[in-house]
Amino acid sequence: MKNVLGSLFLVLGLCVSAEEPYRPEAGKFPALEKAHTYRGELVFVDHANRRGSVRVQGEGGTYFRNAPQPFAMLPYGIVRYHGAPADLRDVPLGTVMRVRAFLPPDPKISAVPVLPVDNKDKIAGYSGTGVAPAENHVLLLEDEPSYCQHEGLVWKLKELELKNNEGMMTASLEPKEGGDGKASEEKLTFDAATRFWRGKECLMLADLIAEGTWPKEGKKSLGGQAALLGITWKPTPDGVFARFHISDVWLDDASMQRAAQIQTETHKAFIRSRWMPAWVDHVEYGKFGHATVTATLFGGMDPSLYADFQKGGQVLMNGAENTLKHAGGGYGPAHMASKGTVLEVTKASGEPPLGSSGIQIRFETDLVIEGIRPTRVVRVRPTTWPQVQVPREEYLGDGNFSHEDRFPTPSIFPKY
Repeated sequence: MKNVLGSLFLVLGLCVSAEEPYRPEAGKFPALEKAHTYRGELVFVDHANRRGSVRVQGEGGTYFRNAPQPFAMLPYGIVRYHGAPADLRDVPLGTVMRVRAFLPPDPKISAVPVLPVDNKDKIAGYSGTGVAPAENHVLLLEDEPSYCQHEGLVWKLKELELKNNEGMMTASLEPKEGGDGKASEEKLTFDAATRFWRGKECLMLADLIAEGTWPKEGKKSLGGQAALLGITWKPTPDGVFARFHISDVWLDDASMQRAAQIQTETHKAFIRSRWMPAWVDHVEYGKFGHATVTATLFGGMDPSLYADFQKGGQVLMNGAENTLKHAGGGYGPAHMASKGTVLEVTKASGEPPLGSSGIQIRFETDLVIEGIRPTRVVRVRPTTWPQVQVPREEYLGDGNFSHEDRFPTPSIFPKY
C-alpha cells in the first residue's frame, strides 16, 4: 500500500510540475514551442522602451470592444516586418501582427502589467476568452507576410467584388506547396488606399481598373491566385465586428523580395547607430580593471552585421537594460563603454534557438564597467561602425533616470 501511495504521489507530482507556468530564465533562450501564440492589431508603440499594446483577437466576435493589451519585447525578442528584421518604430499602427510570447521572466521588474497566469482562459464579456493573455513578453512579433514566409503559407485569392472604389475579397490562407482543400475562406475589405505591389511597381486600385485587370464594379473570379497580404483593421459598417482589411498585396516574389530588401537596409542602419545587442556569458576578471568577456550576440539580423565582428578587431561594449536602452554614460553610449580587442569569434554548430545568433565574441578590455556581468544585457559596436549620439530618450545616463522618465506626470502642470 505504501508503494502504491508513493507511486500515486509521484504521478501527481509529475502532473503538477507539467502544468507549472513557464517563464524564460536569465542567460537562456526559451524554446519557441513553449510560447503562447496570438494575433492582434498594433495600437500603441513606445519604441524607445521596446513595448507597446496589441488589440488581441480572441474567441469572441466583438473585436472592436477588446481593450489593448500591453506587451514588452524580451531583450532578445525579434520584430519582423515585410519579411525582414525591424524595430518597433518601423511598424505602422493598425498593422495586424502575429505574436509568440511568454510570461514575464521576472514579474518584479516587468515593464508592463503582470496578469494572473491563467488570464488567457478567462471570459472577458462579449469578447470571449483569449483577449488578455498574461504571456506579454514577446519573443517573436511579425506582420502577416513575415509570418506566411517562415510558415510556408500564401493567401489564395478567390473572388473580389467592387463598388465605389471599395471592395471585398474572398481568400484563404493555405500552404504554398498545396493544401488539402480544407482551408476556410475569409472575407477581407480593401479600398482606394490599398497598395498593390508587382515587381518594382506600386499600383493603386485605380491603376488595376484602368489597365483592365479588375472591373470598375461587380464581381471577378481570381482563380486562387497566390499572393502575400498586409493586413490591418479598420472600423466596418453593417455590424461586422471582426473583419480585417488589406493594406498591401504583393502579387509576385520579386515585389516581396524588394520590400524585404528595403526594410533590411533600414534595420542595418538602425543597428549600426544603436549597437548590436547581446548578453554576457562569462567574465574572467584580471587586475586593475582588466577583464576578458564572452558574450552571445542576439539573433534575427542581417548576416552582414555579424560579419563585422572579426578576430583582432576593436569593439566597444556598454551596459544596457532589458529594454535594450544604453545604461552607462552621462551623454551617450560611448561615454563609459569598455573598449578592447576581439580575441575570438565562434559560431555554434546547428540551428541556434530563436533570439540567438549562435555567435559568441570574446574580447579583452583594460577597464571593465559595472554593467558587464554574466546574464546581463549589453550592446556592442565594432569601431568600424559610425560613432553617433543617440536621442536622449534612448539611454538612461548615470542611473538617475528610469525608462518611465519620458512620460510627463501631472506635476508638470501649475497649481492654481
